[in-house]
Amino acid sequence: MGQEDRGSLPSPDFARVFDEAPAPFLLLTPDFTIVHANRARLQATATTLEATVGRHLFDVFPMNPDDPAADGLRNLSQSLAQARDTKQPVTMPIQRYDIPMPDGTYEERFWSPRNVPILDEKGDVVLLLHRSDDITDYLRDRDDARREAARSQQWRERVEQAETDLFARTRELEALNAQLRAANERERRSALRLAGLALTASALAGAETLGDLLARLFEHCAPALDVEAVVVALRQHDCLRLAMTDSSGERPYRDGEAVPLDSTMPVGVAARGVPVLVHERAEMLERYGAEAERLSPAPELEAWAVLPLRVGDELLGSLALGWKEPQAFDEDDVRLLYAFTAQCAQAVDRVMRLEAERDRASATRTLAEALQRSLLTEPPQPDHLEIAVRYLPASEQAQVGGDWYDAFLSPDGATTLAIGDVTGHDRTAAAAMGQLRNLLRGVAFALDRGPAELLATLDAALRQLRIGTLATAVLARVEQTFEERAAGLRTLRWSNAGHPPPLLVAPDGTAQLLERPADLLLGLAPDIPRADHSAVLTPGSTVVLYTDGLVERRGEELDEGLARLAMTAARLHALPLEQLCDRLLAELAGGADDDIALVALRAHPEDRPRPAGL
Repeated sequence: MGQEDRGSLPSPDFARVFDEAPAPFLLLTPDFTIVHANRARLQATATTLEATVGRHLFDVFPMNPDDPAADGLRNLSQSLAQARDTKQPVTMPIQRYDIPMPDGTYEERFWSPRNVPILDEKGDVVLLLHRSDDITDYLRDRDDARREAARSQQWRERVEQAETDLFARTRELEALNAQLRAANERERRSALRLAGLALTASALAGAETLGDLLARLFEHCAPALDVEAVVVALRQHDCLRLAMTDSSGERPYRDGEAVPLDSTMPVGVAARGVPVLVHERAEMLERYGAEAERLSPAPELEAWAVLPLRVGDELLGSLALGWKEPQAFDEDDVRLLYAFTAQCAQAVDRVMRLEAERDRASATRTLAEALQRSLLTEPPQPDHLEIAVRYLPASEQAQVGGDWYDAFLSPDGATTLAIGDVTGHDRTAAAAMGQLRNLLRGVAFALDRGPAELLATLDAALRQLRIGTLATAVLARVEQTFEERAAGLRTLRWSNAGHPPPLLVAPDGTAQLLERPADLLLGLAPDIPRADHSAVLTPGSTVVLYTDGLVERRGEELDEGLARLAMTAARLHALPLEQLCDRLLAELAGGADDDIALVALRAHPEDRPRPAGL
């Protein structure tokens, strides 16, 4: 580019660049008087230019009187003085200093500040540029993640401890095996048992479910110990539940049968902590007499070893092993059986805890989904307007969110659409979603106002009713004046509280994201005004409101997901509305980490009958 071309470029408007920058900036005099603040700074601190410019920085942002130990402002003052005196930029560590809110309270915030001196031609400091990014949400998410990681770490440590114990015991068994190699046939048989039990213990460590664990136990235990029958009796509430396998025929007790905890059967006695060793059938008859056959899981077997399944002080049940031949149960045999039973108990405890955790996650998911689906009702179908809705749970089992939609006719006849997402992924979020949705309906029916005023009223109600939640939302109305009706047009009027922008698809397939400046999300600052926006709806136009699960992906910028949605909707615009919604979910929702709610509206021409089937 030549000099003449460069000279034709417009001069940059640096003041506008400063005001529109997404990072929060303050300009200060060397004595810390506020000269100017850009829009991002004003939004982050819930302040205005009129209330800040010309005032000392620490008059506008005083120390929190309820937290005299807070040192964020003191550190900031020292950093600003250092930048001013050394004429060098200063990057501060993360600071906490609370922001005064319009209602007189202080809101806890965390910031990442940097102070830069601005010098004149003589090298003197004339201004200080202060940038301070609000990283409160990041820190809270990080702390939540750390707490979750800590809980996971505790579980991993327990598993690692069990595996370490398994390894130590396996090494002990292997060492014992080496010592017995040169012994007689009895000792060699014991050595083979040790090797088999080591393999059995390793196999048990890989089980993820109780059924898988029992299958591995039965598969490996019989050849390792040369047993004919294996019975596991596990405590379930007020009884023992039997799981058994063997190579013989009919049994007096069926697999899965419940046995009372106070049963005199050997499996019941051992489950109460008392081991039972029966060397031969005559001993069984001597102990139990006529009841022996009824009390034995396999009466034709000669010998039984029935040992408690114990982890620490907790009794999980009992393990019974049966042989066709009488057994001596010498000291080495008993030690081996106790070591094996201890490994079984560790494996059973680990798997039962995993299953309990999965059951709790499933119950939470089921409850929250039931709450969500009970509230996400079928939409109305106004004359010549078609509405379709969808709700898709997250693919991750433990995830459950507060996504919601709504569609209803306002008292003035306008069609109202709403979409929202309550922060969090648990039952609390789902409950807050229900409160928010119903409260918005009540506000909309009670007040004949535009979307912005309705959202502002809802925000104020959240504070007054002490519903401590944060949420994004879009509230939209399809309106029509007499003049618009004569022209076959409608108006879409909406207000956006920090939510992904609505998508408008024209009849020719042109897709437009209605990316007007979004207001603050609900639950932050109800006193800040909200704005309405509008767009013309021509016949055949489609409006899509959605939650972020449809467009957000890990490791990807949000703009990429929004562009993908617009291109997909443009390509599919000619489909009927219900099919369009199905295809959007099929093509965009695969592997989503979050719930997805979607509500779509299509404006049909009013100069002809409503399309058949609608």
